[in-house]
Amino acid sequence: MVYRNEAEFINGNILAIEGENITIKNVRTFQDEVIDNIVDTIVVGDSAYLKKICYWAAYSCGIQLGVIPASIQELYSAMGRGEVKGFCVPAINIRTLTFDSARAVFRAAKKIEAGAFIFEIAKSEIGYTNQRPQEYTSIIILAAMRENYRGPVFIQGDHFQVNAKNYRNDKEKETSQLKSVIKEAIEANFYNIDIDSSTLVDLSKPTLDEQQRLNYEVCSFFTDYIRRLQPKDIEISIGGEIGEVGGKNSTAKELHAFMRGYRDNIRALKGISKISIQTGTSHGGVVLPDGSMAKVNIDFATLNDLSEISRKDYSMAGAVQHGASTLPNEAFHHFREAGCAEVHLATQFQNMTYDYLPLRLKEKIYAWLHQECSGEKKEGWTNDQFIYKVRKKALGPFKKEIHSLATEAKNKISGVLEQEFSFLFEQLNIKDTKAVVEKYIKRVVIEKTKDDFIKEDRDLGVLEGAD
Repeated sequence: MVYRNEAEFINGNILAIEGENITIKNVRTFQDEVIDNIVDTIVVGDSAYLKKICYWAAYSCGIQLGVIPASIQELYSAMGRGEVKGFCVPAINIRTLTFDSARAVFRAAKKIEAGAFIFEIAKSEIGYTNQRPQEYTSIIILAAMRENYRGPVFIQGDHFQVNAKNYRNDKEKETSQLKSVIKEAIEANFYNIDIDSSTLVDLSKPTLDEQQRLNYEVCSFFTDYIRRLQPKDIEISIGGEIGEVGGKNSTAKELHAFMRGYRDNIRALKGISKISIQTGTSHGGVVLPDGSMAKVNIDFATLNDLSEISRKDYSMAGAVQHGASTLPNEAFHHFREAGCAEVHLATQFQNMTYDYLPLRLKEKIYAWLHQECSGEKKEGWTNDQFIYKVRKKALGPFKKEIHSLATEAKNKISGVLEQEFSFLFEQLNIKDTKAVVEKYIKRVVIEKTKDDFIKEDRDLGVLEGAD
């Protein structure tokens, strides 16, 4: 049900405005009925103002029920000191059916008392999935409350990336856009941000320092920018990247060259808490002409070595692995064994959702892709390869239709995803990490008013980059 006005759900019986907050008067009814309607209003409603009132409600009610957006920084600092080990944190990109998918994550986590997991969305995904940061945060909080999850919730900006071509053509414009994205994300409680300036690495330069120079200079610039914006008492967890995903594998010498330059340039007292590297994967995997996935050989030795160096020499949590969700099941336990701090998982969840979409809707989406994205089809691609590569771009235009699927269909997708999350959580060994999170993560509540949520949206322009 989509609310038509504030009075339909902020009526004093279930929710009420008290001072600067919306308070819950009937928790049971709020969780069982009102949350679903708030989500519908956010995702398929037409009123921009009412959506923002729903964001305010989600945040205010989340605080009351113990769902607190948080930074994972102190846990990662403990990993860097060697106090915490033995698991790898999954960072999950949700591109579609965000509410139902997030509910599946929380159900899987509750079964094993997991707390060390991250929800994330890349700069490019914000664009093509039509999910601005505040919407994404609100839906995640609402999903947590719907599943009776309590505790810190980690929301991350993934691949907040510098487009190399745009940067070289107009440095100020590209920098300004990324600053705007970062500012909006922090205002929306993204207290974990991965800066990706690895696109600026120039392997044609003669020395490693010269190759990494633009990368570490830009990463240090945005680190300082984030530190100036972060709320009082919250130290945002920031990630850097030395090897662009899909390129050549990273080396220890590259890591040292980046970190030396980064440390010399950064002004803030606290730098990055993790480092993304390239070990042989590519975003989305490599699809073969028949639609099947090519086998990927990850260099776990490099992952292990660079994780160890990042902890021993730079007190970071370890290395980060991107592009892992389409790997075979037998690969995932190796991440924790290699000391990988964080693994990013995205495409497989999108693939599973597409697998279970009703045929009529899927055919409609594919017809739209052939019409709207035909110019992106490369020479030699089969139809299967084309659809696989571009179908993520339909998730924004068809967001409302996918969200409006019959309850039975959504429950089927959510159930399948829950099984997948449970498998991954087991392989990454995040069982019982809720206690570890509670030990290291201080709950900091940032007071917000209605005015914080009803501000006019910025024009972010076209959001490009990796996902």
